[in-house]
Amino acid sequence: MTCYVYRSSRKQDTYLYLPVKDDFSSLPDALMNVFGAPVFALEFELTPQRRLAREDAAQVMENLRIRGFHLQMPVENQTPA
Repeated sequence: MTCYVYRSSRKQDTYLYLPVKDDFSSLPDALMNVFGAPVFALEFELTPQRRLAREDAAQVMENLRIRGFHLQMPVENQTPA
């Protein structure tokens, strides 16, 4: 499956994965308001075996199939207690 990734113009380290380039019709308005204007970042072939830096490829594919999008949020900085 070809996957299209956009970075947020408002939230650092926040990315949106879509199965169709420039098709934002499946995104809730509230998400788009927070995400801001999507900035195209990259296109790649997504398979369940593909290694992604911060996401599980199978989960991304599932979200694309069910929701029509996948949102990657920044990793929270956790300090040891």
